[in-house]
Amino acid sequence: MEFKRVVVTGLGALTPIGNSIPEYWDGLVNGVSGAALIKSFDTTLFKTKFACEVKNFDADGFLGRKDARKLDPFVQYALFSTEEAVKDAGLEFDKLDTNRIGVIWGSGIGGLKTFLDEVVAFAKGDGTPRFNPFFIPKMIADIAPGHISIKYGLRGPNFTTVSACASSNNSLIDSFNYIRLGKANMFITGGSEAIINEAGIGGFNAMHALSTRNDDPATASRPFDLDRDGFVAGEGAGTIILEELEHAKARGAKIYAEMIGGGMSADAYHMTAPHPEGLGAALVMKAALEDAGLTPADIDYVNVHGTSTPIGDPQEVKAIQDTFGEDVYRINISSTKSMTGHLLGAAGAVEAIAAILAIKNDIIPPTINHFTDDPAFDPKINFTFNKAQKRIVKVAQSNGFGFGGHNASVIFRKYED
Repeated sequence: MEFKRVVVTGLGALTPIGNSIPEYWDGLVNGVSGAALIKSFDTTLFKTKFACEVKNFDADGFLGRKDARKLDPFVQYALFSTEEAVKDAGLEFDKLDTNRIGVIWGSGIGGLKTFLDEVVAFAKGDGTPRFNPFFIPKMIADIAPGHISIKYGLRGPNFTTVSACASSNNSLIDSFNYIRLGKANMFITGGSEAIINEAGIGGFNAMHALSTRNDDPATASRPFDLDRDGFVAGEGAGTIILEELEHAKARGAKIYAEMIGGGMSADAYHMTAPHPEGLGAALVMKAALEDAGLTPADIDYVNVHGTSTPIGDPQEVKAIQDTFGEDVYRINISSTKSMTGHLLGAAGAVEAIAAILAIKNDIIPPTINHFTDDPAFDPKINFTFNKAQKRIVKVAQSNGFGFGGHNASVIFRKYED
C-alpha cells in the first residue's frame, strides 16, 4: 500500500511567551522566559509560588462572557489556538468535504479547574448536591475536540488522546496515520492544558516534581543544568493543521513542512520515573526514525522533552546518545521548556510547532537558563545553550514522555514537491 503524504498547512499557539504563532516564535528565538509569580490564586502556603501562566488572555472578549462560563480554561485555550490555525491555513469549510475533516486533541488532565471548583463548593455546603449542570461537560478531557468540531461543523474522526505529557504527540501521530491511510483529508490536531491552580500546583508539589526556586522564577526551568531542581508548570495550547498533500495543493495552501513519521513506546518501568537507562526513550526515537524511513544521520535538530528534573534529563541524554551514536555531535538539541515551562498534555503540540518553525526559518531555538555544566553530560553535545543558532534544518524530531512510561516522538522535514 502506498501511503499518502501529510503536510502542515496551519499553526496556532497560546503560550506563556506569546498568544500567537509570531509572538511565540519571537519569544523562542529571543530566549524569553515565561515564568513569574502566580497571579491566578494565593500561593502563600504553597512550596512553589510561580509558574508559566498564559498572559493577557481575555476569555470573555474572545468567547463572550456567557459562553466562556460554560468552558473550562483548557477548552478556551484549545478554541483560541485553533481559530488562529484555521485562519492561518486559509480554511473555508463551506468549500470542503467536512465529513473527511476530523479533530484529534491531546490533554493530560482536562478540566482540572472545573473539577476543583465544583468539589470545593460541594465540600463547603451542607451536603446537598447542588452541582453545576455544566460540571461534567466542562471537565471531561474529550470535550475540547468536541467543541472544535461543533464550531466548524467537522464530522470526521473526533476524539482525545490521554497519555500524560505525551498526549498531544499521540494526537499528532493518530492524525498523521488516518490521513496517510486515506481515512481523512485533514485534521485539526494538537493539545491544551490548564493546571495552574491550587490542585495542580499542590499535587505536583506533593510529588516533589516542581522547582521551588521562588527567589528567581525566570531562571527556574534549567534543563541539563547542574542545579536543575524540577520542572516549571506551564499552560496553554498548540494547534496544527495536518492535511493530505494533494488536497492541500488543490486548494492552493501554503505548506510549512511535511510530517513523515511518528513512534510510540512504553518504559514499562515506573509510575512516574523514566527508565534509568532511557530504554523507552531510545526505543521511541528509533521507532520514529524507522517509520519515517530515515537514519540518525538525517536528523538536524531534536526538540527534547527536557523537563529540568534531576532524573529525567540524564535518561533522555542517554537515549539520544544510544539512538544517534556519533551523529549526536552533529545535531542540535534544545529544550524549549526552559522558556515555556512544561505544558503537560499540550507540550507535544507546542514543541512540535517549535520544530516546524525551526525547519521553516532555519533557526534552532535555545535552551535558556544554563549556568553550570553538568559533568554527567558529554560537553561535545550541542544543547544550544542560552542563544538561538542559525543552521539549515532539513529534518527535526520532537520528543514527549509522560507519567506511566508513555513515550511518543514525531518527525518533520522541509517540504519538497
